[in-house]
Amino acid sequence: MAAEIRRAIAEGEATEGERLPPAVDLAAILGVNKNTVIRALHVLRDEGVLDFTRGRGIRVVGTPARSALLVKVNELVSLARKQGYRKDELASMILSVQ
Repeated sequence: MAAEIRRAIAEGEATEGERLPPAVDLAAILGVNKNTVIRALHVLRDEGVLDFTRGRGIRVVGTPARSALLVKVNELVSLARKQGYRKDELASMILSVQ
């Protein structure tokens, strides 16, 4: 489900700043369970593609390319933490890359 929404954003069916329909409506349109849609929306929010704002609904705030980059950044940060690096050390390493 998240991949389908990502595809729609990548193909311009939903653009940055645009509001998405409520999860119940998306579920009806896509013919799936509302909980499946909600889980997918949460994944995309965690990836930085969507933003949930009370009273404003769900908005597109990123692109699939940005989402893919954020996933890799989170993986890098997680790996650095496991290996005992601090944020400033990781940032320094990134800045030194040519």
